[in-house]
Amino acid sequence: MPNDKFEKGMKTRRAVLGDAHVDRAEANKTAFDADFQQMITEFAWGTAWQGTALDLPTRHLITIAMLAALGKEHELAMHIRATQNTGVTPEQLKEALLQVAIYAGVPAANTAIGIAKQILAENGRTSASSEKIGPI
Repeated sequence: MPNDKFEKGMKTRRAVLGDAHVDRAEANKTAFDADFQQMITEFAWGTAWQGTALDLPTRHLITIAMLAALGKEHELAMHIRATQNTGVTPEQLKEALLQVAIYAGVPAANTAIGIAKQILAENGRTSASSEKIGPI
C-alpha cells in the first residue's frame, strides 16, 4: 500500500535506475515478491537514498563500491548502468573501484572493473583520459 516513503522511494528509484528498469520490475512483480518490492522501495529508496548529507553521485559511488566488495554482480551491473542517470563519471567509477581493490580485495575489484568496462563500452561512455582500466 503506497505511503509517503513509498512515493519518495519510487521517485528516487526511477530517477536513479530509469523508468524502463522500474517499469519492467513492476510488471514482473508477483504476489510472492510484492512485499519485498514494497520494502526496498520504502526503506532503500525512500529512506536510505533520501539523506541530505551526501549528494547523489557520492551516495551512488558508495553503493557501487559496496556491491563490488560484496560480489553482487547483478546489482552492480544495474547500478553501473544507472551512473548515466546520477552524474557519476567513468573517472569517479574507476577511482571507487581502485578503493575496492585496496579495501575489499583485488579479485572483487577485478570482477567489478570487467563489468564496468563492458557496460561503459556498451553505452559509449569511456574514461575521458583514455586510460584503459582493468581487469588485470
